[in-house]
Amino acid sequence: MWLIHINLRNDKQSREIRRSTLIPVRAMSGEVSRRIRKRHGLKNFKQRWSEQPQGAANGKEKDAPSCDLSTVQPSEDEEVERGALKRLSTMWSSFRAKLNRDQVKEPCQESLDSAPVDTTAREQRYMSGHYFFEYLVVVSLKKSKEGAYEPQITYQFPKRDGMVRFQREEEEKTLKAITLFCFPEGISWAPLTEYHSETFSFVLTEIDGSRRNGYCRRLLPHGNGARPPEAFCIISRLACFGLFSKIFDEVEKRHQISMAMIYPFMQSLREAAFPAPGKTVKIKSFVPDKGTEIISLTRPLDSWLEHVDFRTLFRCLTNEEVVLVFAAAVMERRIVFIAVELSTLSQVIHAVAALLYPFTWQHTFISIVPEILIDVVMAPTPYLLGVQKRLMDQVTDQTDLLVVDLSEDRKDTFLVQIGDEKSILPPKLQDEILQALRNRKETSTVEELNSVVSEAFLPFFVKTVGHFDLYVTRNSKGQPGVFQSRAFYKTIKSKTTRHFVKKFLQTQMFDLFIQEVEQQPGSPQQGIFHKKIVEYQEQKKNEKAKKRH
Repeated sequence: MWLIHINLRNDKQSREIRRSTLIPVRAMSGEVSRRIRKRHGLKNFKQRWSEQPQGAANGKEKDAPSCDLSTVQPSEDEEVERGALKRLSTMWSSFRAKLNRDQVKEPCQESLDSAPVDTTAREQRYMSGHYFFEYLVVVSLKKSKEGAYEPQITYQFPKRDGMVRFQREEEEKTLKAITLFCFPEGISWAPLTEYHSETFSFVLTEIDGSRRNGYCRRLLPHGNGARPPEAFCIISRLACFGLFSKIFDEVEKRHQISMAMIYPFMQSLREAAFPAPGKTVKIKSFVPDKGTEIISLTRPLDSWLEHVDFRTLFRCLTNEEVVLVFAAAVMERRIVFIAVELSTLSQVIHAVAALLYPFTWQHTFISIVPEILIDVVMAPTPYLLGVQKRLMDQVTDQTDLLVVDLSEDRKDTFLVQIGDEKSILPPKLQDEILQALRNRKETSTVEELNSVVSEAFLPFFVKTVGHFDLYVTRNSKGQPGVFQSRAFYKTIKSKTTRHFVKKFLQTQMFDLFIQEVEQQPGSPQQGIFHKKIVEYQEQKKNEKAKKRH
């Protein structure tokens, strides 16, 4: 089954699909009751896509085996959640069944590659992440017999040859999912004479943890008269949205001349080495009437923020509102964002996820929820969702979540709240975040704003949990370390900070973070977070030394 994470943006935004085991059923901090929505329930979804429910669930432990949802034995207090999970399992199983049934409708695919390019050596090199991309596909809207436009893959480079049957079947399912999320609005399309191109991306995370990124650009195909848009999609194991956005500029330029012009450019790109952070790679490509061009592709120095643009987040929300959303996200709560524009939803949700660094959002993440999957808002597990405003009524009848309206004409920013969001963070540290955010300027570049925001939020985690490595005990035999959680939070002097940390230790993001630390043979790997911890500890030592003198 799949856990789907989507992120859609215009020009500089990321979109993520996580392909894993359903929506994970993980231990949640605190007892939370969920009200099941009846009017737009998953029962209707099941009737629409008839399929017997099958599903799996993840426990909180990283290596916990999956199990059928029907075998999960909830406590009496969790009886409501059990029903919701069964219906949610039905929805995702039915969705996958829909993709399987659609495979009967084989789309017309064309290939411009003259010979198969996949060899064992090249495949091993690609798997190591040295290739720019795995393949390029074009998703076109084709008119069905019923008169509706349905997305189909009409071009793929290179053709994936030499796959065994199960690999081919999995690849077909992945490609069918790509067609859906290249056009998340569904089948409500009509021929157009004008269409502003938009770029977005998504990530497919395999069960074994390996990842493939999808980068897409939707545009109006070259021609005359009204016609539906199409999407170019690049699949890669490399995550760098800015770089692939520039690649799409070159693809679009060649597409205006001929589809045949795309092949030599993509072939040269596929053979090129992916640059390290801050480095540049140059690609030679021939263009009619212009001759051979040298295309320079530079990777940003700070790879942590390669996908992030905080400008939309702070345009839509005040500093105080951003901190409130951050607090809810840190506690891994259910959060829904409402907006008219898809780009606004995607940019804001991706930015909120980036605020959690060095921790990673581990739960459902869908920046643009397709209407066909709107019932995912009933999931009892944590999520970050983006919903178009026309579907707002199907969200605001929920409880025990935070609904954030990003619309310019909104009356209230928070349409639904639990009520304790302002008291989640320690007051002193919350004030420090707000003070740091006041340093941002309206004229700041993307890089300058990213720097200000990271300097505002990263110290929060340094001061609350930055002493974690002191409480990981390791023996001399190379066995995994053991985190002493009770001693860890007991050492915190501030009562409000200790109260926050005690709750934060129960989150999935901290649990997986500390598991990775326990598996490391010695001190944590060098990185931005570790550097900030060392700086903070040195600062505290200097302050104590001054007091003694």
